[in-house]
Amino acid sequence: MNRKILNDLINWKEKPKRKPLLLKGARQVGKTYILKHFGEKYFSAVHYINFEEDEMLCKLFEKNIKPERIIRDLSFYVESSINLEKDILIFDEIQACPAALTSLKYFCEKFPQLSICAAGSLLGVQLASSSFPVGKVDELQMYPMCFEEFLEASEKKNTIIHLKESLKEKSISETLHDHLWEELKIYFVVGGLPEIVQTYIDLKDNLFDALNQVRKMQKLLVNAYLADVAKHSGKENAMHIERIFKNIPSQLAKEQNSNIPKFRFKGVIPGVNTYSRMAGAIDWLDAAGLILKICIVKKARIPLSAYSVENQFKLCLCDIGILGALSNWKWQSKIDHLW
Repeated sequence: MNRKILNDLINWKEKPKRKPLLLKGARQVGKTYILKHFGEKYFSAVHYINFEEDEMLCKLFEKNIKPERIIRDLSFYVESSINLEKDILIFDEIQACPAALTSLKYFCEKFPQLSICAAGSLLGVQLASSSFPVGKVDELQMYPMCFEEFLEASEKKNTIIHLKESLKEKSISETLHDHLWEELKIYFVVGGLPEIVQTYIDLKDNLFDALNQVRKMQKLLVNAYLADVAKHSGKENAMHIERIFKNIPSQLAKEQNSNIPKFRFKGVIPGVNTYSRMAGAIDWLDAAGLILKICIVKKARIPLSAYSVENQFKLCLCDIGILGALSNWKWQSKIDHLW
């Protein structure tokens, strides 16, 4: 699947003073796939390290984090020499090894010619500030597939061509509009998480079965997200985080004029009605990439942050498909006529 973020990775590769790259994003947005694809296409060799798959890897960083020694030990681990000028080194699930994250600082200083990309989920909530190499890494945030990426993955390239032409001409035919509307309704059900999109593509000849399977996968993923919350946030905080996460769809549903409403604190957590007591839980969800926090500004002036209020914002979920699954939305009622 082609992802627009590939262009950002290419730009990073060509930067004259690039630093190790840290790719952030929620689970299942496609971080591992895009880094491997990027490496295979633009580098002589890809050396892939996954800290969750092999816990022994963390021991390579326990003695010290000198880049020279780490490169030597990793070359032995991957059974291949690492060319500092031509190869790419991928540290996946780097949150499982804080010392590896810290080591990026020293790779930046001593081996700037080496292309290192690190990826991880829950980076914002699992790692202490002392572990983070401030100022020594470039960062990119990855999100689920947008509608255009979804169309391309669904082999609707001709549709994309006509859409771009229509946007240039600022005019769209009724036929193209109707076709895009049908595809958009499917996208609203499937969402943009690559594995789920691929499931839809593999089964789309039977649309009913495809979307049923998609919904099952989404609900399993919601359970996985909530398991992450329970594992990494503490018992009481986990209860607050889960309530806020599950409450977002109902708040979005209250407005019928296509606007996203301001998030309201009352009634979300029993006995908790103020932002100050919910701030930590909301920040956790934001740092984990599970929600999008949209600040509300009083005036449209630069800088916008100067005109925002800390306790006034809108909350959305990270993926439209997950929103449907979490709200138990009955997709059949909207697109029954497609089969």
